[in-house]
Amino acid sequence: MKKVLFICTHNSARSQMAEAFLNHMYGDRYTAESAGTVATQVNPYAIAVMEELGISMKGHRSKSIEEFRGRTFDVVVTVCDSAREACPFFPGKVVIHRSFDDPSSYHVKRGKNTIRDGPDTEKLAVFRRVRDEIKEWIEEEFGRRDIEQTAPSLNLNRKSVVD
Repeated sequence: MKKVLFICTHNSARSQMAEAFLNHMYGDRYTAESAGTVATQVNPYAIAVMEELGISMKGHRSKSIEEFRGRTFDVVVTVCDSAREACPFFPGKVVIHRSFDDPSSYHVKRGKNTIRDGPDTEKLAVFRRVRDEIKEWIEEEFGRRDIEQTAPSLNLNRKSVVD
């Protein structure tokens, strides 16, 4: 079974959803975990939109990348640009970068003003869009028989890390 680590800035939404999707859809081939460059808390909107698909994130907690120091993963995926730039190390045989919009940074324009918090329906719509993009990407990339066999054909910004 291949071990996969998803890394994001706060380990609150994108990396948490990616971890949940991979374990739910391909748990027979992969064991996924997630971490952030800075641990915070799992975003309740991420939990809500995953539950809409019948995927529970019960027991998920935000974790720092430091918790994984000394461990090696078959695949490490950064799901945001800032994690890619700030992450001190990539403990993986294959490292993939696939950036997704940060649904937590949702802003609403009201005239000349930008408001951080919009109505719940608008926030949920943003989280659903990002959730669906992550799900589609997981299906495309991890639904294949063996990610190491398909890695050279992926059209992603990728670098391999030598053990």
